[in-house]
Amino acid sequence: MNLDFKIIDATNEIMRLHKIKPKIGLVLGSGLGEIADELEERVVIPYKTISGFPLSTVEGHKGNLVFGKLYNKSIVAMQGRFHYYEGYSMKEVTFPIRIMAKMGIESLLVTNAAGGINKDFNPGDLMLIEDMINLQGSNPLIGINLEDFGVRFPDLSHPFNKEMKKIIIESAKENNISLQRGVYAAVSGPSFETPAEVKMLRKLGADAVGMSTVPEVIVARHSGIKVLGISCISNIAAGILDGPLNHEEVIETTNKVKKSFKKLIKETIRNI
Repeated sequence: MNLDFKIIDATNEIMRLHKIKPKIGLVLGSGLGEIADELEERVVIPYKTISGFPLSTVEGHKGNLVFGKLYNKSIVAMQGRFHYYEGYSMKEVTFPIRIMAKMGIESLLVTNAAGGINKDFNPGDLMLIEDMINLQGSNPLIGINLEDFGVRFPDLSHPFNKEMKKIIIESAKENNISLQRGVYAAVSGPSFETPAEVKMLRKLGADAVGMSTVPEVIVARHSGIKVLGISCISNIAAGILDGPLNHEEVIETTNKVKKSFKKLIKETIRNI
């Protein structure tokens, strides 16, 4: 079965299970899935029950598609995402974004946990993603173009929507939440970066580094969806401070800041 048919089948299957027609999509990364638990009129669909859906294998990712409402706005949220390093193809990684597009979402908020490269960043900082660098060695649009979604060569001059960025900046100010700004670089992983790689990334202009998000943004923009991206700086990247890096530190840091993080996301949704 080709990708078009898989997307249509999975979308129809999901839409038969609820009456909500979402306009806003959320991709919730490591340790950040609790936002979806606060939606009203929730309908929870485990990934494993959806035809063609990959399964999330990473700690901190619940593996549910959650529909609901927040401030009377219809939402679909991914509690956990898929990564290239899990062995999935780029098309599998971005399959849920295609389904969101088919369901009619207009805006997508992507979140992640990232390593801080900018020396002014500290663990627990939230960073508005101003731009991104794809260093994953592949692109989800490689192959036959899905004409129903977008053009062969989509423009990424502005991967993140200007108006949505203004909204989250204002929401952060109104709620006294500190918000850094920077460039997010995506690498394949799953190993953390070496000190030499972190130096290279800094010279390339990256402020934070992670192993996700960029493929999702590319596919969302290809589909005409407005995108906003936020990173939780969960650790300082290798070579800046002494000490080993581990995923437990990522989860621990995101748990510490999730109250302010959830507040920022919710207030941003209120104002979109």
